[in-house]
Amino acid sequence: MLTLTENASSIVKAIAAQTPGADEGGLRISSAAEDNTDFAVAVTPAPEPQDQVVESDGAKVFLEENAAVALDDKVLDAQVDEKGAVRFAIGVAQ
Repeated sequence: MLTLTENASSIVKAIAAQTPGADEGGLRISSAAEDNTDFAVAVTPAPEPQDQVVESDGAKVFLEENAAVALDDKVLDAQVDEKGAVRFAIGVAQ
């Protein structure tokens, strides 16, 4: 199952908190196919019915079925640059 670093958890929580009416919301990651490493990321108020939900320190990440398979043994990290842009990175779980 996907795990989140402390940075990723903090950033996901901060992003979700900026979305009005999304108290139970989180970051949704989707992919067109299991073997596709091009992921779409969006803030959503709730998971889709088939999404896998990953919670870490209050942060919620919703994984669409293909993304859940592709990211099963991965770690999500995140950083904010000096301009305030968020950059996500995916690594292999140790």
